[in-house]
Amino acid sequence: MFLNWNLRLGLTGRVQYTPWIASIRQAQSVQGATPVAGFTTTILTSRKMKAVLRLFLLLGLVPFLRAQTGENVLLVVNRKDPVSVQIGEYYRLKRAIPARNVCTLDTSPQEEIEWQTYMEQIETPVGACLNKAGLVESVLYIATTLGVPLKIAGSGGKINEAEQGSVDSELALLYAKLKGVKFERRGAVPNPLFGKHDAPFRHPQFPIYLVTRLAAYSFDDVKGMIDRALQAANRGKFVIDLRSDSDDEGDDWLRNAAIFLPAGRVVLDESKNVLYGQKDVIGYASFGSNDKNRKRRWLGFEWLPGAIATEFVSTNGRTLKQPPDDWFYSTWQDRAHLWAGSPQGMAADLIHEGATGASGNVYEPYLQACARPDHLLPAYYEGRTLAESYYLALPFLSWQGIVLGDPLCSIGKPGKP
Repeated sequence: MFLNWNLRLGLTGRVQYTPWIASIRQAQSVQGATPVAGFTTTILTSRKMKAVLRLFLLLGLVPFLRAQTGENVLLVVNRKDPVSVQIGEYYRLKRAIPARNVCTLDTSPQEEIEWQTYMEQIETPVGACLNKAGLVESVLYIATTLGVPLKIAGSGGKINEAEQGSVDSELALLYAKLKGVKFERRGAVPNPLFGKHDAPFRHPQFPIYLVTRLAAYSFDDVKGMIDRALQAANRGKFVIDLRSDSDDEGDDWLRNAAIFLPAGRVVLDESKNVLYGQKDVIGYASFGSNDKNRKRRWLGFEWLPGAIATEFVSTNGRTLKQPPDDWFYSTWQDRAHLWAGSPQGMAADLIHEGATGASGNVYEPYLQACARPDHLLPAYYEGRTLAESYYLALPFLSWQGIVLGDPLCSIGKPGKP
């Protein structure tokens, strides 16, 4: 079936993905989005509604989870980047990725590319790989690698306006595009998997690919990430660090994440203090460098294999180039200490310190579009894969988000070895 979607003209042809397309139409009305840094916003959800949501989640509405394998992954490497090729070969052997599931690109090794380069050198060749090998349906996850371009240049703006975005977030729409759906470049697309805790991820029910990135500062960091993913187990603490005891969005989502998890597995701090030096950490969520009380770059955590993290930080995925060891968080006015144009923390720091997965943003996402810890951490605890857990938590695609980590990583269901 051929669907032609245009945010100005609407949908032409018969609608197969009606609920999803309707949500895309609704996204046109997103106004006054709030940047992650320095926001003030109004809580729209009543405490009664939240209580009902918590009850449903605590009742365990989690679908039967079938273990995914290397057959369900398309591995994307860049022939022009030696580290990308090295990572691809290491991951292919560790996860038994079939040769037909390896897609080799000849593209720029630069982190930021233009839209035309993305279309000609990434999206079109990846689509060809899937079609040629007959993998369009069986592949659920796409794993890009360090050395595959990170972000697409373009105009900025609100959630319904910006053209700039993450390569991985754009690539997530490829399944629908291969089925004939067309999207405007301008603005974000609602994620059809967001918050769908009671449904297993599969095609064609969810017409997207879950794209994660085998990337960090170096091959050694990525190798460590992959090795830890293979050792993951459902144990340890979920550390959740609020900025304060306020009910602002962000802090409230962090608090809800703690409520949705078993109390005995949670370390929750609602004070203005920052949690450092935690041990046996399997999950972490906070405001990162956007917490004005966070003074240290390194958390000093002892991360367990399989540990994941998310922080409400606008530009923590802006680059995968490693800052100097003495680099520190500063302010936008202190231009001498910006790294890749920003004073904010880095998602790859979390991987370097020992986490197995982390989310980030390549450009300003606005708070409403950041990964939601109240979806991410409970899904991961219940045994969802790393990729599914993060995409259950991302409200939008064709936007700014990246996920660093092995898509197949899973700590398994509670109580199982």
